[in-house]
Amino acid sequence: MSPQSAPAVPVSKDRSQERQKQMIVDHFERLATAEHRGEKCVYTFVPGNLTELLLSFDVAPVLPEINALQSGMRGLSRDYIAAAEKEGHSEDVCTYVKCDIGMLRSGNVGPTGKRLPDPDLLLLSYTGCFTFLKWFELLREEYDCPVTMLHVPYQADGRITDEMRRYVVNQLRKKVVPALERITGKAYDEDRLRELLARSARAEDDLVAVLESARNRPSPIDAYFGGVYYIGPIFTAFRGTQEAVDYYRELREEVDQRLRAGRGPIIPDGELEEERYRLVVEGPPNWTSFRQFWKMFTDEGAVVVASTYTKVGGVYDDGFRHDPDRPLESLAEYCLGCYTNLSLPARVNKLAGYVREYSADGFLINSVKSCNSFSAGQLMILREVENRTGRPGGFIESDLVDPRYFSGANIRNRLESYFQMIEQKRGQGAAR
Repeated sequence: MSPQSAPAVPVSKDRSQERQKQMIVDHFERLATAEHRGEKCVYTFVPGNLTELLLSFDVAPVLPEINALQSGMRGLSRDYIAAAEKEGHSEDVCTYVKCDIGMLRSGNVGPTGKRLPDPDLLLLSYTGCFTFLKWFELLREEYDCPVTMLHVPYQADGRITDEMRRYVVNQLRKKVVPALERITGKAYDEDRLRELLARSARAEDDLVAVLESARNRPSPIDAYFGGVYYIGPIFTAFRGTQEAVDYYRELREEVDQRLRAGRGPIIPDGELEEERYRLVVEGPPNWTSFRQFWKMFTDEGAVVVASTYTKVGGVYDDGFRHDPDRPLESLAEYCLGCYTNLSLPARVNKLAGYVREYSADGFLINSVKSCNSFSAGQLMILREVENRTGRPGGFIESDLVDPRYFSGANIRNRLESYFQMIEQKRGQGAAR
């Protein structure tokens, strides 16, 4: 999920950031003219998305979470959320949902200022977030179109079994593919799907190389704030396309150049000159004050070297790649392996591993008020990661797109105290 509209204050961007911004803009322009051109559109979600399968039918994906975060970046989410709450939606409901409902009530205008198309199909790939179920129930009441659900079993034991894989593949064959055939009038073309999956794997290789570059000191990237730009194309509408292959090749080349030159990441004010703290971060960022939030870290010389948010649309650094030789099985494994579909022990293992592998000074949670799929169990996760790694944990709170729950002063104070804790730990280590 990636921000594309620039904040009011000019920010520094490298070439790949500008490229991905234009890719997202072009996608929304395509959506704005889809109905006129007779192109079918499917509303679906980022975790567990079936982008390659949709593209094999020449269907354009529309992602409600992306619409919501774009609204947050553009300062529109407050009014959209208020409109949804006036209809009776609780303050405790996911603010992505309320923002999307409010946007719908306000004309369903996308980030380019043009109306988004109505869906020809609502495709729910459930991957660890119960809110998705209720969200599409609400959208089903608004649109006169079919609904198809791909039920993805939860990885309670931390592994994908043959039974789980077969269960998802069977749904793909008997429910999802026939639904796409009905709305498009086209037959399932497995050879075309294989081509798309092969391109996905190439892009995924380059993305993993970019994210793993943060193991170096100094890190040439920020894997949380900068990372949301990197994941934009592959988590939205471009996985499987040549555009994605070209983007990730260019991104990797840029990062490799920074690595060879011993340079830090690009940040809103230019380039980070000194890396003082290396962090692993759990949880999504805040979108309504994204630049301000990022700057709280860069002002202290803090770089996020690994984050779970950049894995919400695929945990590729575990070795998974979309496999053209096993097309539907590969799509099933992708859905089953998304971060929010992992058990809490698996998430603890992953986070503790990140702290060690990326030589992090600490582990920080941004607990998002309205996102239960991330926030549930986070205090337990914090304690466990601290115990396993010996690195100090920190805890801050905000929200996805509701500006009422972003307190800049409170977050800055907590961060300053947290960095002091890291310094204290360093001093104790030096004393020993």
